[in-house]
Amino acid sequence: MQSSKKKIVFIVNPISGTKSKEGLSALIEQAIDPARFEWQIARTEYAGHASVIASQCVADGTDICVAVGGDGTVNEVARSLVHSQTALGIVPCGSGNGLARHLCLPMDMKGALEIINMGQTDHFDYGIINDQPFFCTCGMGFDAFVSLKFAESGKRGLSTYVENVMRESLSYKPDTYTVQDETGRHRYKAFLIACANAAQYGNNAYIAPGASMQDGLLDIIVMEPFNVIEAPTIAVDLFAKTLDNNSHIKRFQARQIHIHREQPGAVHYDGDPIRMEQEIDVEIVPLGLLAVINPKAVEDNSQPNKMVDKISNVVNKII
Repeated sequence: MQSSKKKIVFIVNPISGTKSKEGLSALIEQAIDPARFEWQIARTEYAGHASVIASQCVADGTDICVAVGGDGTVNEVARSLVHSQTALGIVPCGSGNGLARHLCLPMDMKGALEIINMGQTDHFDYGIINDQPFFCTCGMGFDAFVSLKFAESGKRGLSTYVENVMRESLSYKPDTYTVQDETGRHRYKAFLIACANAAQYGNNAYIAPGASMQDGLLDIIVMEPFNVIEAPTIAVDLFAKTLDNNSHIKRFQARQIHIHREQPGAVHYDGDPIRMEQEIDVEIVPLGLLAVINPKAVEDNSQPNKMVDKISNVVNKII
């Protein structure tokens, strides 16, 4: 007789993220109801293995496939689950945790597992940049450059991220981009161009405050050049959810865009840097991802004030 229990597979990247995953099995046993679910843990063994395991989960009819790791692991798992009946779950263990934060998931393993045990799901949009799926943001220019520096850094965390942003911004040279969308062709000299499905990069850095993952639209953010004196204000705005009010920001929405830049270089998708050519196509795929949601999600309105204090301290140390 076939079991009526739902199946959960936890995909664990042992080396990703900033949190130890020791004790995960014990926490799963405490949080996951054995009367409703049967579960197993699958550990990755090489780069890209999470995608392979997730694809097998889809083929096996697994109900929930949980990414246990950082943003890279989440992207690997999610890209194999799109347009399937297998839901993405997240136990955030990274430094950024962009998608988990947008979905208002708890940042601790115990809390995240309790949400998975509730088993409530919903459909969300995802994006594609030159055939590469992304779920939070992609971009080019300075944010891709910082992603590359951050990936090369020996340290992780908020302070490292902000220090990279501040220090590198002082010498970074803006590029010129031609952007074509449904309204026509526009030319920008820009510090960066970000395409956001979700509101933030991760680390509570809000590049697109108010962005929705269920509206079938990308939020396109063009950051125009700024001087050294203005850099700290932009850094604070990024973490205070007030970037839309900054005079150097142009923001519009589109279902798809084509970007031509003057030379090949780095782009990032969900924080992972990769080299691409001069022609870039970005599009949104409406409601293509099923994911576990937090039914009791309440955004912490005090968060921006807490973050502003932290960022101000880091900025003051640098300048």
